[in-house]
Amino acid sequence: MEADLGRAGKPDPDPADEVLVKRARDGDTAAFEELVARYERRVYNLAYRYTGDREDASDLAQEAFLKAFLALRGFRGRSTFSTWLYRVTTNACLDAVRSRQRRRTVSLDQPILTVDGQVERQVSDSSVDPEELAQRREVQAVVRQAIARLSPDHRMVLVLRDLQGLAYEEVAAILGLNLGTVKSRLNRARLALRDLLAGTELLAATGVYRPDRGAAGGGDAG
Repeated sequence: MEADLGRAGKPDPDPADEVLVKRARDGDTAAFEELVARYERRVYNLAYRYTGDREDASDLAQEAFLKAFLALRGFRGRSTFSTWLYRVTTNACLDAVRSRQRRRTVSLDQPILTVDGQVERQVSDSSVDPEELAQRREVQAVVRQAIARLSPDHRMVLVLRDLQGLAYEEVAAILGLNLGTVKSRLNRARLALRDLLAGTELLAATGVYRPDRGAAGGGDAG
């Protein structure tokens, strides 16, 4: 198969996704392997943040790439490859959760939601008061357990928008929903999370949840 050449007549070291997709559809397995290498971390992170389990996330990432490989001939390029791959991954995650219907916990490496946005998990250091660090970890655990109790659809939109940081438009494309539905579902997800956390003195005291201000980021849901 003829290599893609750059301006200097040399093979392009970093071909666009569209080029790799075309080559993969023509039977070039190395091209698909390059797509996997390009997106495997993002696919794994999405699965990890949704399931909260490293083993499940690894299995789901492999499943997503297998499904993507088998469905690649049906990919028509109406969206970017990354959006299409995210859609395949979200469907794999939703299918897994719906079929298992078992309690999940959320990864301790995942950011927590606060009234001021996201807070990444902090690495322990000697300058942090041990009592404060213990409370912070307790807060993270409570919030993540609450996220794990959301319905599959609510959890997914919350993960994509608030944890993965994707734009509303991209979330809509991934989930196959219109923009208004995404914003409405996200608002309901945030309200559901707020209700799950309501009355938790620990969270109220630390500012993660305040009844007068609602769940994290609730003001921009529209």
